Amino acid sequence: MECVEPIKDVESIKNIRRVLGKSSQRDLLLFVLGINTGIRISDLLTLKLSDVWEKGQIKEFLCLYDDKREEEDIYYLNSKVREELEKYLASNPLNEGDYLFKSQKDDLPITRQQAYRIINQAARDAGVLGKIGTHTLRKTFGYHAFRAGVTISLLMKIFHHYSPSETLKYIGVDKEETKYIRIDVNL
Repeated sequence: MECVEPIKDVESIKNIRRVLGKSSQRDLLLFVLGINTGIRISDLLTLKLSDVWEKGQIKEFLCLYDDKREEEDIYYLNSKVREELEKYLASNPLNEGDYLFKSQKDDLPITRQQAYRIINQAARDAGVLGKIGTHTLRKTFGYHAFRAGVTISLLMKIFHHYSPSETLKYIGVDKEETKYIRIDVNL
């Protein structure tokens, strides 16, 4: 398996969003949810409406149980995710038990391979160079969270890594980049 990279340039992210927005609200939601939460692609693809929707509104937090670790992972659904979810649900009425990322062929979710094709093609169409795949979403989240001042220890916990160096390598941060992190409490 080839190692993929995070999308470090915010303008490239915007370009991919534009490309996906023109073709499919479902695919745009997949991208936005992935880069804003850092959820594994395998977990993203198995999400159902009931995971993000409760009592007529979008949940603030998404809770996913990890069978392997026997723990719950909790993800914040920020305004970007909520906005795309609202658009998607307005144009795609789903039942509580429906997968969010349903295949056009049946009621099952799209496959990991299809998710790869969607993300990779959108990146190429947006002119984004580099190795792009499904893990790019998770790595992009980590890279930008780190650049925004999220501590490496918290990212280690999110990614279930054992060392800071493992996490820094995973999110594509080199030693030079760690010198220029904005910590702006702006009190």
